[in-house]
Amino acid sequence: MITLYGSPRSSAGRCLWTLEETGTPYTHKDVDMRNKEHKSAEFLKINPNGKVPALTDGDVTLFESMAINFYLADAYKKELLGNSVADRGLVHQWSFWASSELQDPIIQVFIQKVFMPDDKRDNSVIEENLAKLPALLNVLNTSLEGKTYLVGNQFSLADINTSSVASICHAIGVDLKAYPNISAWLGALADRPAFQKYQEIRK
Repeated sequence: MITLYGSPRSSAGRCLWTLEETGTPYTHKDVDMRNKEHKSAEFLKINPNGKVPALTDGDVTLFESMAINFYLADAYKKELLGNSVADRGLVHQWSFWASSELQDPIIQVFIQKVFMPDDKRDNSVIEENLAKLPALLNVLNTSLEGKTYLVGNQFSLADINTSSVASICHAIGVDLKAYPNISAWLGALADRPAFQKYQEIRK
């Protein structure tokens, strides 16, 4: 039995969505970060980094949300990885781009706007990182021109991994109306039954 550890409002959320897409039975266990459950001896046996998400599946134990998602797709729904060598390369490309390029400036702004009290907020960090986003979002928007999905016009792990980052723009006040292809893509993904099940878990 698969067990996924972590709040659906953390990066564990993309793993919960992937689990719903695979249709594989699983158990979800939230981790109480406020009470330092992620630093407990029991949890550190699962993820020695003391972070979420983490996954156990029989003898398999994994951390890092992208690695977990690639494992789930490979083990339980291979079509999420793409139907050709080229498509599989693109699924990796977009997943790594989302985590290495797009995520950092978005999260930097998110931390300042959501977690920092007003008297400790660093507006220079917000401005610096917001300035990085138009070029990145233009890359994504252009790549979605004439497409419903990122790779091979078929829903894949690239859509889950990339949209899970891009969708945070709403939370930091970035208006995606200037990026109509991204907006249409996020709308199509939101209509998926598995995504809606994941959203129910978030409530």
